[in-house]
Amino acid sequence: MKNLWKLLMVAVLALGLAGCKEDAVEVQQAEFDLLTTYMKANNLDLTNLTGSFVVAGSGINVNTTDFSVPDYYVMDIRSKADYDLGHVKNAVNVTLANVLEEAAKAGGKKILVVCYTGQTASRAVAALKLMGYDAKSLKWGMSAWHADFAGKWNSNAVDFASPNWVTTGAAPAMPTFTTFPTLTTGQTDPAKILEARVKAMLLNTAWLETRDNALANPANYFILNYWPQVSWDAFGHINGAYRFMEDLKIDNLKNIDPAKTCLVYCYTGQTSSITAAWLEVMGYNTKSLGFGSNRIVYTQLKGSDVDKAKTKAWKGEGSGSAVNFGYYDAAGALHAPVK
Repeated sequence: MKNLWKLLMVAVLALGLAGCKEDAVEVQQAEFDLLTTYMKANNLDLTNLTGSFVVAGSGINVNTTDFSVPDYYVMDIRSKADYDLGHVKNAVNVTLANVLEEAAKAGGKKILVVCYTGQTASRAVAALKLMGYDAKSLKWGMSAWHADFAGKWNSNAVDFASPNWVTTGAAPAMPTFTTFPTLTTGQTDPAKILEARVKAMLLNTAWLETRDNALANPANYFILNYWPQVSWDAFGHINGAYRFMEDLKIDNLKNIDPAKTCLVYCYTGQTSSITAAWLEVMGYNTKSLGFGSNRIVYTQLKGSDVDKAKTKAWKGEGSGSAVNFGYYDAAGALHAPVK
């Protein structure tokens, strides 16, 4: 009888645990639904982030006497060592992980985020915009502020031959998936879920993918080409990529594989950075291709008017990548523009 009683207790406990597991899965799935519904209702779809998220130095009101930027609260997210070597006047040095805390000190002023090349800053801008701040990334980063910092882009604006960069073939039809990412913040308030996911995204340091890794093993990724059709036709694409520019929105997340690493690429790595951050907030394991196609077909971009490609090529005509402003070092000394 005792053994029978023990068996009954084990069975009841097992049923209870199974029920708890099912409830936990439902809660986790509900988090994704709560988050995406909330984001749609609050105009936080991708296009609400990418519209005017980046600005070149030529498009900013810069004081030509002291080279300050009076219209913005400037946050520089580079290392302290590089910040000390030179930064925009009055810029505050802050880590990527702490941009939200620093933004609270902006006093309602528009925020300009500065990094080395504009890519990490775009990721910060995704977080700031999702949290309700008016923020922009400095296009091309400090590389375009003064020639002293141009090296990071100069060395990455190149041509690169790979059998996995292909120039033929129509964009494949998008697949459809029946599952979505599982979120585990433990929150039930969608605003709190969003905040937790944004903070987790900012802590992730493995969000950038190299050209060599991507082109060596494209089958390892679910690849999103963030270009219009004319650029797909003119410049080629990574083998196996899907062209997803117009359709990348919350309503079409069913077309993204939640089981694979999603790789997003664009012209410069700046738009793909903000896009990857947005997808990551919703639970997709996403990476941005560093320096975009500027590190693969740079010469083509710089010489082409297709989709205004010249403006998207480092030092291309109209790209805003050769702006010449002064900067300050840690001692407060001004380094004048190049004459």
